[in-house]
Amino acid sequence: MKQASSFIFCSALLFSSLTSYAQKPQRILDPQNMREGENVEYCITHKKQAELEKDPVFLQGLIDAEAEYQEIAKKGGAQKGTIYTIPVVFHVLHFGGIENISDEQILNALYVLNRDYRKQNADTANVHQEFQGMPADVEVEFKIATIAPNGQCFKGITRTFSPLSFDGSSGSTQVDEIIDGNDVYNGSWPGNKYLNIFICADIGGAAGYTYKPNNNTATSMKNGIWILHDYVGAIGTSSVGTSRTLTHEVGHWLNLNHTWGGNNNPGNASSCGTDDSVQDTPNCIGVSACLLNSNTCSTDNAFWGFDIKDNVENYMDYSYCSKMFTAGQSTRMRNALQSNGTGRANVVSAANLLAVGATTTPYLCKADFFADKTTICMGNEIQLSDDSYNAVSGWDWQITPNTGWSFTNGTDANSQNPSIMFDVAGMYDVSLSATDGTNNDTEAKQGFIRVLGAPTALPYWEGFESYTSLDNLPNWEVYNANNNNAFILESNFGQSSGKCARLNNFNQAASNVDELISTNIDLSPIDAATGQVTLSFRYAYRKRVSTDYEYLKVFITGNCGENWAQRKTLGGNQLSSLTSSTAWSPTEADWITVHMTNVTGNYFTDNFRMRFRFEGEGGNNFFLDNINLYSGPPSNDLVLATLDEFGFNELVLYPNPTDNDLHISFQSQVSGFASLKITDLTGKNIMSYPVNIQTGSNLIITQTDRLSQGSYLMILELNNRQITRTFTVN
Repeated sequence: MKQASSFIFCSALLFSSLTSYAQKPQRILDPQNMREGENVEYCITHKKQAELEKDPVFLQGLIDAEAEYQEIAKKGGAQKGTIYTIPVVFHVLHFGGIENISDEQILNALYVLNRDYRKQNADTANVHQEFQGMPADVEVEFKIATIAPNGQCFKGITRTFSPLSFDGSSGSTQVDEIIDGNDVYNGSWPGNKYLNIFICADIGGAAGYTYKPNNNTATSMKNGIWILHDYVGAIGTSSVGTSRTLTHEVGHWLNLNHTWGGNNNPGNASSCGTDDSVQDTPNCIGVSACLLNSNTCSTDNAFWGFDIKDNVENYMDYSYCSKMFTAGQSTRMRNALQSNGTGRANVVSAANLLAVGATTTPYLCKADFFADKTTICMGNEIQLSDDSYNAVSGWDWQITPNTGWSFTNGTDANSQNPSIMFDVAGMYDVSLSATDGTNNDTEAKQGFIRVLGAPTALPYWEGFESYTSLDNLPNWEVYNANNNNAFILESNFGQSSGKCARLNNFNQAASNVDELISTNIDLSPIDAATGQVTLSFRYAYRKRVSTDYEYLKVFITGNCGENWAQRKTLGGNQLSSLTSSTAWSPTEADWITVHMTNVTGNYFTDNFRMRFRFEGEGGNNFFLDNINLYSGPPSNDLVLATLDEFGFNELVLYPNPTDNDLHISFQSQVSGFASLKITDLTGKNIMSYPVNIQTGSNLIITQTDRLSQGSYLMILELNNRQITRTFTVN
C-alpha cells in the first residue's frame, strides 16, 4: 500500500493530535441527522448553506443560479448521450495519523464515484420492485486532474500537514490552511476549474458537506466538498457502508437536494409538504436505515397515480442501502453542468479539461518514491515504494554506497517496490529511474536512508558540547514537519554549559511540529524485572502570550523506532506560565529539570531510542540540554558513569554550584591510590592530583576559587576506571 509520506508516524501521534484539541468544548450533535449506528451527522450541507444564506450576496447568487437553471431546463437542458468529465483534486489535510489516507484509498473513492454515476454498480438490479428499471446512468465521469494551477504536473492529490485536520469548526479555515501549506501548489485551486475534495479528520461533526451551485462563489476554492477520511472509498480507513457518502455530496454539488427536500431534517413528518425539485422521486420524510417498505407521504399519489413507497435506496437519502439516482435527478445534475454563472460549465469544458490535464492519456511526468522507514538499525529492512506519476512501466533503483545492503523478499533493482536489508551503518543515497516506455525521469535523494551503528552503552549523556552544528549529527536526527525553523545548535549558552539545542519558535506560523530523535542506546544489561532506568533532561521555555498552548512530548521505543510510546507530556502552563513578548533566551535560573522514571522493563533492549517532540503555535523559543539516560533513581547531577562497577556508592558533590571548595563524598568498597582530575566540558585538563581512597567513607575537598565561572567535569580514576560528574562554579 502506498503511504502518504516517507516519515511514518505511529498511533501515538494520532493520540497527540487529539490531545492537542482536548481543551475544546464538546460538540453537540443532532441525533435526528445521524444514520443509525453512527457517531457523526451524515450530511450537513443544508445546515451550512442556511448559515451562508444569511448573507444577502450569497443568497442572491443562489437565486441567480436557480433562475439560470430554469432557463437551461426550458431550452431542453443537457443533451442525452453526452458524457461529461469532471476533473477532481483530493486535498488531504492531516496531522500524521490515520487520517493521512493512502493513494489507493483515494483512487478507490474515485472508482466508486465513477461506478455509481455511470450505473455500473451491480446492485442496481436489486432495487425495490416498485423502482425496477428506474436507476439512471447520469453520464458523468470523474478524472484525476494532473496539472496544478501553476502548470505543474502532479498526481491529483495534495497533502497538508496541520492539526487543523482535527478542528472542523471552520471549513473555510481548513481550506486556507491547505492553500498555504499543501505540498504541490500554494495558492487557490479555482472552483470553476477543479472539483476540490477536502479530506479531514473532523469537519464539524459531519461525515460530509458541500454547497449547491452559486453564481457568487463560482471561482472560489471553497466551492468544494468536505469529507471525513473514513467515509472516503470502501478500503483503508473507510468501509463499504460509508463508501457512498461522496456520491451523496457530489449530488448536492450538482444541485440535488435530499429526497425529502432542501433541509437536514430526515424523519420529520412536515417534510411531506416539501419537495426536492425532482418529479420522479416520491415525496418522503427520509430514513436513517435501510427501511425498504417505508411509505411516509401520500402527497405523491397524484403524480404517480397510485400509492408508492419511498425511494429509500436513493443516493440522496440516508439509508445504508443506497444504490441509484432517478432519471429526473440525472437531468437536474446534467443541467447544472450547463450553468455558466456557477462555473460548472467551465469545469467540464474541453478547454478546461485540457488545461488541468484531465483529457490526455496518462504519461510519466515525475519519478518519485518513499520508504516506510528512513532511519533503521543495522540488520533491519526497509520497503521502498514507487510513487511516480501518472504512468510508469519500468523501474531502476540505485543505492550508494553499493555495499552494506542487499535486496530481500525476491525483489531486485527492477522491482516496483523493493525490500532492502542494511547491514552496515551509514548514510545511503537512493535514486529511482522510472519510465512509461517513452518518457523517462530520475529522482535522487541524498542521505535518504540512515542506518544507525552499534548501540551506545549506558549511561548516555547529551550536552551538545562536541558539535559545531546539528546537521548530519551522529547521534541525533532532526525532523521538521513544516519545513521552517528546525532544531539548531545554540553555541553561546546552555544549561550550566556552553551549548544546547534551540528551536526558534518565536512568532512562527501556528501548527509547527519539530523533533529531535536519538540514536540507539543499549539498555539490555539492565534487569527487566528489578532494574530501574531514569531519563532526565533540562529545558527552558517561555510563552509569547498567556493564551499560547504548546506542547513538549517525549516518546520512547524499544525496537529502533518500529513503534513509539508517548511517556511524557508537558503542555500550556505546565510547560511554562511565564511570557515574553520578544524573542527569548534563558538565563541559568530559567532551566527546568525533568526526571522520567517510566522507562519500563519491556524497553530494556539494545535498540532503545527516545524522541523529543515540540508542538508549537507561534509562541516563544524552546531550549533543550543535558539529556541523561542512566541506570538507577533520579539524580539532579549528571550521571556520566555507572557507580556500581567502581565499588563506589552514594557519591555526592556539594555545594553545587560552588564558589570556593568542592566536596566529594562517597562510600567505597575498595581502597588504593586514585587520580582526581578537573577538566572543562571539552576534556581539557585544568588540574589533577593523586588521592588515597579508603574502604568505607571518603571525603575529598578541592579548591575551585581559581576556576572561572562555568561548568566542569570531576573525574575520579581508580584501577584504570573512571567515574565522572559535572559541577558548576559561580
